Amino acid sequence: MRYGILGPLHVSAHEAIHIPTAPKQRKLLSLLLLNAGRMVPVSDCIEELWGYSPPSSAVPTLQTYVMQLRRLLKKGADPRLPAAERLVTRDRGYELVMEEDELDRLVFRRLRARGVAALDAGDDCAASRLLGEALALWRGPALSDVQHGPLLAVQTTGMNECRLQATQQRIEADLRLGRHHDLISELSVLTGAHPVNENLYYLFMVALYQVGRKVDALGVYHQLRRILNDELGLGPSPQIGRLHEQLLADKFELDQAGRLPVR
Repeated sequence: MRYGILGPLHVSAHEAIHIPTAPKQRKLLSLLLLNAGRMVPVSDCIEELWGYSPPSSAVPTLQTYVMQLRRLLKKGADPRLPAAERLVTRDRGYELVMEEDELDRLVFRRLRARGVAALDAGDDCAASRLLGEALALWRGPALSDVQHGPLLAVQTTGMNECRLQATQQRIEADLRLGRHHDLISELSVLTGAHPVNENLYYLFMVALYQVGRKVDALGVYHQLRRILNDELGLGPSPQIGRLHEQLLADKFELDQAGRLPVR
């Protein structure tokens, strides 16, 4: 089977789609997929499905949802791994068992880790390729068509942040590969979508400067300074300030800059 949570919820087997339609079943499956390979306590399942005021029937209703999910998983199950062994009942919870290549999030994590390692090693070609492959797995915000309870809300926010970080790391590699012109439009959109993310502004300023648009690069700095002051009452970080000074004095050299301050 193939499971997707990097975008709308997706479950398929043999080209057939197997996605529950009931909102709470979708939430439960999403929670189990987010924690694939780990036991999810019954208490967490109940909190996600009903919040902090669960009904007295929460436990038997949860057991019914688990039974229904097993039926769904059985439709596309590998005969070597029956549905009861795919969705396992533990002492105080449930665990969804799967191979790494079945879930897009696990593939993303593996590719991103390899891409970051290549970036750290100075292999920008491999870093750009691996991070690009990782990002291509995303089909939109994580679990964008599932109602988020308290646990899903926190976990999907973290996943979306990982996507943004991987994007920044891929852009860093692309800048070092001389792909400045190709990045201008992308960075313009990203800074608009994340107006207080200083790393994106740093990358945008570098890209603009590298294509000979110094005035625009300095304008981006002043835009960031205004937004940070208006929204947070803060000024730009020392890293952005140093970059601004280097651009003003035409003393910025990408090849001598070391790793860009992307985290």
